[in-house]
Amino acid sequence: MVLGMLGLGAAGVAAGPYLQRAVEQVTSRDPTGLADLLPGGGGFRYYSVVDSVPERRPEEYALTVDGLVERPVSHGFAALQAMEQTRIVHDVQCVTGWRVPAVPFEGVRLSRLLDAAGVRPEATAVRFTCFDGSYSESLTLEQARRDDVLVALRMQDGPIGHQHGGPVRLYVAPMYFYKSAKWLSGITLTSTVQPGYWENYGYDVDAWVGRSNGRDDAPTG
Repeated sequence: MVLGMLGLGAAGVAAGPYLQRAVEQVTSRDPTGLADLLPGGGGFRYYSVVDSVPERRPEEYALTVDGLVERPVSHGFAALQAMEQTRIVHDVQCVTGWRVPAVPFEGVRLSRLLDAAGVRPEATAVRFTCFDGSYSESLTLEQARRDDVLVALRMQDGPIGHQHGGPVRLYVAPMYFYKSAKWLSGITLTSTVQPGYWENYGYDVDAWVGRSNGRDDAPTG
């Protein structure tokens, strides 16, 4: 059975029509996609750019909002829970080709956190950092203010597990899933867009599903 699974994984890598870059095969924790065949995978494949990420319990969690803002702040998990929550149900689309349909996410609209911090006029972009110590992402300020961009606390009608980037992750519904940074720990307002981890390896900064990378015809709605 194990050999059969390994064979399937090797075949998938050999075919590789949806793999964007060879570097992803080296650095992802699941380059073969075997996690998709395991119980509880739910169609998701799990990636990390580091060997291990320490788990953080909700009571230990803090999210900082700083940079070009009037009121830098740190939000605990309970404080985020107490804010108005928004639910979005949308397909999750990975740039490597796999898709999970109709995934519910719940959390605080990013625009609400930005408004609470007071964005300064010179800010045009938002940079996101993560407590894995390596991953980062960025959006323009206009993109960050969309109603379908969340600081997510729940996924699939339950708490976000560690493998999915919990206890809090970014969720950018209309873009490829690499924009939805896991293990979110920092939101920094900046004067220019700073390319994220994968963008430094050639991924698109503006990663609209169906309108970038030329790899699928998925709708953006």
